[in-house]
Amino acid sequence: MSDTALRTTPLDAVHRAAGATMVDFAGWSMPLRYGSETAEHTAVRSAAGVFDLTHMGEIEVTGPDAGAALDHAVVSDLGRLADGRAKYTMLCAPDGGILDDLIVYRLTAEHWLVVANAANAGLVLDELTARAAGFDAVVEDRRDDWALVAVQGPVAATTLARLADRDLAPLRYYTIAPAVVAGADVLLARTGYTGEDGFEVLVRPGDAVGLWERVLEAGKDAAVVPAGLAARDTLRLEAGMPLYGHELSTACTPFDAGLGRVVALDGPADFVGREALAARAAMAPVRRLVGLVAAGRR
Repeated sequence: MSDTALRTTPLDAVHRAAGATMVDFAGWSMPLRYGSETAEHTAVRSAAGVFDLTHMGEIEVTGPDAGAALDHAVVSDLGRLADGRAKYTMLCAPDGGILDDLIVYRLTAEHWLVVANAANAGLVLDELTARAAGFDAVVEDRRDDWALVAVQGPVAATTLARLADRDLAPLRYYTIAPAVVAGADVLLARTGYTGEDGFEVLVRPGDAVGLWERVLEAGKDAAVVPAGLAARDTLRLEAGMPLYGHELSTACTPFDAGLGRVVALDGPADFVGREALAARAAMAPVRRLVGLVAAGRR
């Protein structure tokens, strides 16, 4: 695919001006690195990095049966979530194979936000729409409505606190709340994909550049830097977080991936794939996903 055919984020010009190496990732032109991915990785572990994640897929589920529709669609029991809470879960095929891993945010009982991987966003949208049939719920594609900026690392909270209109301390891990950050109305989620404390900021596309620049300026004294996809990959690997298309696929179930804990077989929902996953849970493991620690640089 040529670069001109790729989708671009509202931050594309900012990345190019910063000298980023741009690559095709799931049909998007995305920054791979700005200089050294090793330096960016280290910065996230010691200070913070700022990532453009606008390629991720945001899908909204609303209506009186929104929660019930999602309980049928994914493998986790979402009915236990309170407003403002989030859950990591999976969308599985009827045979138990993983179609995608997701984060589902409950904004209210009738308003939910699902964030899917970029490469699978269309598939997830179609599956959620099909699985919501028969429920009083509406599934809508919101990918064009949001840009997504992640601030990850030990100083992420103190950096964003300089720009936010609210105290960030009560915003615990896997929660989400509306806020004003750098003068922009956002949804501020304490989630991430690096193994560090941090936030993912859903911001309107027109406010993305201002937010990005203000965050980097606020964190300049603490050595906060922009970070690309290469560092995101090494960070998530080091933290033992799987990536769809690599450690996760339709060829494995959540139990094969060591993530059987997300499957709510003790819950009431008759979710898609339940019968196959119950059978898989009763079997002795035939394979197991593990991480390897290398002795040298490689």
